[in-house]
Amino acid sequence: MRNLAAVREDDLNRPKGIQRMRRLPDPKLGALWDSIILDDRLKAQLISQAMLNFTLRGKIDRSVIPLHGVILLVGPPGTGKTSLARGLAHRTAESFQGGGFRLLEVEPHALTSSAMGKTQRAVSDLFSQSIAEAAAGGPTIVLLDEVETLAADRSKMSLEANPIDIHRATDAVLVQLDALADQHPNLLFLATSNFPQAVDAAFTSRCDLVMHVPLPDREACGRILKECLSGLGKTYPAIGKLPASPHIERCAAECVGLDGRAIRKMVANALASSPQTAMNPERVTIEDLLAAARAAKASRTQGGKTP
Repeated sequence: MRNLAAVREDDLNRPKGIQRMRRLPDPKLGALWDSIILDDRLKAQLISQAMLNFTLRGKIDRSVIPLHGVILLVGPPGTGKTSLARGLAHRTAESFQGGGFRLLEVEPHALTSSAMGKTQRAVSDLFSQSIAEAAAGGPTIVLLDEVETLAADRSKMSLEANPIDIHRATDAVLVQLDALADQHPNLLFLATSNFPQAVDAAFTSRCDLVMHVPLPDREACGRILKECLSGLGKTYPAIGKLPASPHIERCAAECVGLDGRAIRKMVANALASSPQTAMNPERVTIEDLLAAARAAKASRTQGGKTP
């Protein structure tokens, strides 16, 4: 297990422009991977694509297969794309024993600026210096959350808010992706977006895999709900009995249309269904869960934010 000193060392040595840096594999990220309920075939496809990046790209000329080392996860907010990406980084590193992998997490909003030219320079420096230097030191995985911030669709941009600088920033991302793909086959980008229509088509065309992470179906809703209740059951034993209720499937059906995050928050809403239940969560009932699920869906249907 990594100690606090090791964590601080990573923080001190992280490259400029990187929000967080981790050594891989990291069991905590493995737990994130397990917590995201997604079709096993999709998870297997993600792992296989990531593994191929590190086994094939250094051996095959890009004129044969033009891999850029980019996987893009798209889908509604709350479906677990970022957690899935972090977990994928762990699982990929775990597949290569002794590989010395690292995960770099970028904060895209920290790179944007209202000053002309500064966003472009910040993006160029991030890729050509920070990320390139990390990749030169060993296998590297980079998380680009909300990638539309860095690679905005230039065809849909307004003529306001420094459009030339935003265009140039997107241009810089594309140029750097091409350069890094040529120079560093041991580099993999994991990008996420809640708004794939806002991502520039030239960026999407460079992705080796674009995967849609869907809202959970009825079966997945049931698995998320039961896992959440079972976790609560470790502290409140009475709640741990609810997954065995013959009515739990009704709750799962009511959750269809909610994302995984909303389902877990819906359970919290059920625990707050009354002052008495809030004081003693073991009082929560299936009916409380049903009512909370209906309220959450009604809020979404009426245009409210997911609870």
